[in-house]
Amino acid sequence: MNIIMNSISRASAHYSFGMKMPLRNFHVTKVQCLYSPSALGIDGYLQTRKKIKEQFAQFTDTFRAKMNDFVHDSKHMIFTEDLKNMVHMAEPTDLNLVLDMVKKFNTQKSEFRFGSFVFGPVVMRMFYFLDAPTEALKCFENPDNAGFFDQLISYQILLDLLYNHEMYDEMYKIFEKVQERQLNMTKYPKYPVVLILAACYKQNTPESYEYAKKLWKDMSALGTSPLRRSCTFMSAMALRNNEPHIALECISLQTPHYVTIRNIKVIALCQVGRIDDALPILRGVLDVDSPSRLDKHTFFSETIKAAQEAVKQKNDKDLENSFQNIEKALRERDLIDDQTLDKLVTSEIIISVKKHDKPRGMPKMPFGQRQRNLS
Repeated sequence: MNIIMNSISRASAHYSFGMKMPLRNFHVTKVQCLYSPSALGIDGYLQTRKKIKEQFAQFTDTFRAKMNDFVHDSKHMIFTEDLKNMVHMAEPTDLNLVLDMVKKFNTQKSEFRFGSFVFGPVVMRMFYFLDAPTEALKCFENPDNAGFFDQLISYQILLDLLYNHEMYDEMYKIFEKVQERQLNMTKYPKYPVVLILAACYKQNTPESYEYAKKLWKDMSALGTSPLRRSCTFMSAMALRNNEPHIALECISLQTPHYVTIRNIKVIALCQVGRIDDALPILRGVLDVDSPSRLDKHTFFSETIKAAQEAVKQKNDKDLENSFQNIEKALRERDLIDDQTLDKLVTSEIIISVKKHDKPRGMPKMPFGQRQRNLS
């Protein structure tokens, strides 16, 4: 159970070496994760884990033994701090204990619980960190844990963990629960939608493509605006299944400023025989003045190849000359990239958290003290 993804290994190394935190050995899977650990809150989990493990350094075994006794003794309760501490010090051998603690904590009489701590996301981050998709599913699907994971971020973490392990069929079942429960009054929450479309894309079967198309139609009927990554997954699937017209529709509201959208649009136009409309897009990046390599508006080699084939089919010398001039200019300016559409579509998603500044003039003191100073 101690297999873990490259990204988590990197994040763990940051805390182990930067903060001198001892960690267990990690192994790396070949499966590429979709959301970065920071986007799922794993960094924050690791920080709290470090503090709690240091706090219990000399009492870890004693605490585990006590919790084992408590979950099997009806006279004892599992308090918020008990579960919080166990979740942050858990190792793979503790997973069954955590499952028992979550169950008992959630089924305790509500009149004995006064805390407002939301455990769902934290427990899911623990499963993600320990790379335990089976236990995560078991905990999530246990009827005794009803309501415990009713937070969209909990669903997102679970779906991402299942995606990492190519457990696509299980992802469909979880996504159905997302739609049934309509947390935050939405049937199509943006991040779970990205993940389920990623599963459809990775599975790449006629059934998964039909599932994705139905989902897309249902979202469109309700006026739901999907994220750009959802659009790229859906349109890339359409290209794979020889339906470029669907790809064009899926990216119709997206700007060609983004490299994935730009390449998908050109490939799709070439596949529907509209090379005349694709050439202006190829030519358009030549007018962008960008000294930085990172900011250059590039095209993939496979995109250029698709355009080349479309030009040949037209058998038009003027069109062929125009394309050759554009291709030459793109190569001279190093605007043709060997990266593939598949690699970019499935690349890791990093979400940067915006820091909100305090209102100007906000006193940096407790409310009570401010009141005393004003009196």
